[in-house]
Order: sequence, then structure tokens, then C-alpha cells
Amino acid sequence: MPSDHETTVLEVDKKLLKELEGFGFPLARAARALHYSGNASLGDAINWIVDHENDAEDDEMPLIAVNIEIESPQPDHMMEEVEKKAQEKRDRAHQRKEEEKKPESNSEKVLHRLQQRIHAGKELLEAKLTAAENERQRFLATRKAEKEEVKRARQKIRQKIEADKVERRRQLGFSSENPVTLNPSKPIVQDKMTSLPVMTITKAEKMRECLRSLRRNHKEDDARVKRAFQTLLIYVGNIVKNPNEEKYRKIRLGNPLFQDRVGSMKGGIEFLELCGFEKTEGGDFLHLPSDKLDMEGLNAAGSLLRSAMTNPFFGLLGG
Repeated sequence: MPSDHETTVLEVDKKLLKELEGFGFPLARAARALHYSGNASLGDAINWIVDHENDAEDDEMPLIAVNIEIESPQPDHMMEEVEKKAQEKRDRAHQRKEEEKKPESNSEKVLHRLQQRIHAGKELLEAKLTAAENERQRFLATRKAEKEEVKRARQKIRQKIEADKVERRRQLGFSSENPVTLNPSKPIVQDKMTSLPVMTITKAEKMRECLRSLRRNHKEDDARVKRAFQTLLIYVGNIVKNPNEEKYRKIRLGNPLFQDRVGSMKGGIEFLELCGFEKTEGGDFLHLPSDKLDMEGLNAAGSLLRSAMTNPFFGLLGG
């Protein structure tokens, strides 16, 4: 665009100039627009203004006064176009103002999105905590169920062991009831406060001492000692299982098998005598009279024999 110093007079159409001012354009800018667009039309002048709206000097008054009048009639459609151009300019100016406000609007949007993210993060955290708590509860329930299952399994095992014990006692000929528990501090007496003892503590200790003596005298031959205990347990068990059978209550002393397993071992015959056996007049047999059967004493003898068989230190460490 030529400078003001190169132009001596701004030739403008005063009518067009007035119309441009009516549209809200500054005088200086309207005059330059008419001058540099050749005063061709109002539309050309507005187009020039639009094309040079960012020129710094447009709104500065020219040094030369506007004094040329050029008649240029304008048709109606040209006026409409001019109005349209002016409206577009106003719209662009409004748009720029709106854009200047956008940073604040964007800040609000950013803040809103940030709040949404915080809210979503809280919901996610709560969901994770809930899931973790549910998992913990399931774990505790599983552990509890496992403990209950182990408890039931142990109970079944204990019941099976007790049943096996009862069955073994039955097979050995002992009573299925619990054997008499020997308490050194109290004598084993009959019920109903009778003064006649079933088995005195002295008799029980004598039985135990017989077995101890047998073990100590043959401590170098554990197999023979164990066989003697087994044989004595068989004698006692047969009588408990068949108390009315005479053959189980009579033992021939001259029997080589008896002599090898029991008779030749110190304490063997003494143990049988404490169980109620007596030597016959000829001294050939040991016999247990039916009227001297003591089932409780025999059961206690069986318990002592089983204890001696299962305790590897029986008789070696003082009982």
C-alpha cells in the first residue's frame, strides 16, 4: 500500500465516505479504503478494509484533508453486499472477543475434567478395597473350613485308633472295657465301699517286679524277653476270652515250649502265680481254679505285659 507521504490528496467519494462511517468504520480508515480502492464501489472499499484490518496506520488520520467529491451512484444490490460485508466484519470482531474469553472457559473445562478424574479415582479405589475385603473374607472362610475338616479328620482317626484298640483286646481275649489303671497311691477296691479289695497295690507291684526282674536278668537277649512277654500275654488272654475252658487254665510245667519261653526265665512262673495259678500236688502242672478267677486282675496283668512290650526301657531304668 502506498504511504501517505507519496499521496498528496486522498481522493474519496464523500457520499461513500459517509456511508462507510454509517457502518461504523473510522473516518481515516474509510477514507483510505475509498482512496486505495479507486472509489469504485462501497463493496470494494469494504473489501479493502477487510484485507487491511491489521494495518497499524489505518485508524490514524491522514495529513491531507479529504476534499474530493466523486459521484458514484450505487445500486440496491450493492448496498446489500456492503451491509453483508459490514456484518461479517462485526461477526469476526465478536468472534475474536469470544476467543479471548476461551482461556477462562478452557480452565473451567480442565478443572471439571480434573474433578471427574478425582471422582473416578476414588470410585476405583473403593472398588479395589471392596474386592480386597471380599477376598480376605473368602480366605478366612476357606481357612476356617479347612481347620474344621482337619479337626473332623483327626476325630475320625482317634475314633479309629480306639476301635482298633478294642478289637485287638478282643482278639487277645481281654475285656473290651478299659483296663484297670494302676495308681501307686491308692489301692484298687471294689465298688459300693466294700472292704474286700479286688487287687491290692502290693499285688500289682509284685506283678510289675516280676516282669522287671525277667527283663533285667536277660537284658542281653531282647528277643527272648519279648517272646516271654508275648507267651504270658497269650496265657492271660486265653483265660479272659474263655474263662470256663479248663484247658486254658492248666499249664504242664514239663512242656519244652513252656520251659523255653517262660519256665526257665526268672520271674515267669512267679508272674503266673500272681495271676492266680497254683502248682498241683505232684508239681507237674500250674492250675488256675475257677473259683479263684479274678478277671479284673487278669486284665491288669494284660495291661502290664503290653506296657512291658512297648516300652523299650521297661525294667532297665527302674520301671
